[in-house]
Amino acid sequence: MQGGPVQRLGSYAVVVRDESLLLTRISERGFPAGWWGLPGGGVDQGESPADAMVRELHEETGLAPVTWRLVDVHDVHTVAPARGDQWEDYHGVHLLYAVTVEPDVVPHVVETDGTTDVVRWVPLDELARGGPGRLLPVVEHVLARLDQY
Repeated sequence: MQGGPVQRLGSYAVVVRDESLLLTRISERGFPAGWWGLPGGGVDQGESPADAMVRELHEETGLAPVTWRLVDVHDVHTVAPARGDQWEDYHGVHLLYAVTVEPDVVPHVVETDGTTDVVRWVPLDELARGGPGRLLPVVEHVLARLDQY
């Protein structure tokens, strides 16, 4: 079974602090479940990309940005099995913002019925050793360019 092409615009926060990167894990409601990504997600119709990043950062981490700046654009194109037996021609375009947050706020998932089930600061040395699990391509992209954030 083949689905039509899907293109999705997303805004993501790249938050680096104390030699750690803030990552979120995709829940069983999301795809691919169990993989680690950046806080962020789809830009809603009529929503600005910056507003989407602020909204998604809050939903997935409980954090609010203190500062942010658009740094990079990443994209991924795959034609592969998605949910169930359906193949998907997927093109994701990711706007990447360098974000700072308040230092004393502990991240926690706010939207408990969403596509994120865990948020945590992952030390960069752990990521260099393979990370907490499978990483989405956008995370690998950011890790290769950390000096920009």
